[in-house]
Amino acid sequence: MARSVFRFLSRQSDTVELADDRHLLRLPRFQDYRQWYQLRSESRRFLEPWEPTWRNDELTESAFRARVLRNEQEFSSGQAVPLFVFAREEKTLLGGLTIGYIRRGAAQCCMIGYWMGERHAGQGHMHGALKLVIPYIFSSLQLHRIEAACIPDNQRSIRLLEKAGFRQEGYLREYLKINGEWRDHLMFSLLAADRRP
Repeated sequence: MARSVFRFLSRQSDTVELADDRHLLRLPRFQDYRQWYQLRSESRRFLEPWEPTWRNDELTESAFRARVLRNEQEFSSGQAVPLFVFAREEKTLLGGLTIGYIRRGAAQCCMIGYWMGERHAGQGHMHGALKLVIPYIFSSLQLHRIEAACIPDNQRSIRLLEKAGFRQEGYLREYLKINGEWRDHLMFSLLAADRRP
């Protein structure tokens, strides 16, 4: 009995689309490659300090296709919900947000990570995306806790998380290898109970 309940809670619907009047979040598709390539290549210097080291083939179409296939597998298995963030009217790709490391059982939590193209940064797009994703995580996915880690000198990310209601709760030494170096991170969390009036 417990196994079937766990399987039910881990399953996702076939697709996810979250939208408001300004933004649309959905799973990546093969046909997104051109927009993704343009945005990531022009934002490379802006993004590299906050991301794992880019591989030599990072921006190739074959690497993108492999990424989309891996995303589909992780989504189908209930491990992650990788989303692209678009401006709704123009269908312009702005960035990405991943609900990852989904853990069921006693934990019922996930980790979120995100990136924004340089020309779209600082315009409230990621905050808008979080306003769509957070209710989805707590209601549709029925998770209890959302975690997010960021490098201590990434002031933009810290402000974003605090604005979205996350609380800082820890300091993780050499937590992730970012741009070739093991970097300390701040851990933030948001609980389902934090969202209740």
